[in-house]
Amino acid sequence: MNVLVIGANGQIGSRLIRLLAHEGKHQVKAMVRKQEQGEQLRAEGIEPVFANLEDRVDVLVEAIKGSDAIVFAAGSGGSTGLDKTLLIDLDGAVKTMEAAEKAGVKRYVIVSAMQAHNRDNWSEAIKPYYAAKHYADRMLETTGLDYTIVRPGGLKNDPGTGRISAEENLEPGSIPRDDVAAVIAAVLEDRNTYRRAFDLTSGDTPISVAFGS
Repeated sequence: MNVLVIGANGQIGSRLIRLLAHEGKHQVKAMVRKQEQGEQLRAEGIEPVFANLEDRVDVLVEAIKGSDAIVFAAGSGGSTGLDKTLLIDLDGAVKTMEAAEKAGVKRYVIVSAMQAHNRDNWSEAIKPYYAAKHYADRMLETTGLDYTIVRPGGLKNDPGTGRISAEENLEPGSIPRDDVAAVIAAVLEDRNTYRRAFDLTSGDTPISVAFGS
């Protein structure tokens, strides 16, 4: 597959593009905004695609064309204001869904947040972030895309364990970013995960068998 990772410069996206490149099963494209980011990616054998989530949908269509799958791993980050949470985590995500449909790309994986679908369990401290994820996910579910919504718990920089829990509803927990990237790589071609959403934490189940493929 030709896989485009949106948010390739982020902590999960950067792990994912390098994991996919190392596995060698897919052609990897990384959507970034800056030329210097692209130069580094080319040096690693990864094709950069230059676009911005605040661009128009037709610009994003051009960036997405030729892909077989899209991974949306972008986020505004904790150091930005609520305006960027709205423009990136919500509107940016929805624009890429629209662009994917216009470009004829069916497979779409999005990194959301644990329990984003359940308002009763949102953290008060980052409620706008949860709201953005919630409505982006709901919009994705109305599309004709073959989507998977991955809702990881608290993200850690510890080495991955390769073992997870993945269910529609899980108790609060955490997971290394390495394992989130590995789950995304595992589900890309797994039809058992099409049109499915799940919480994700560290657990006892090997990623290789977690989704019944």
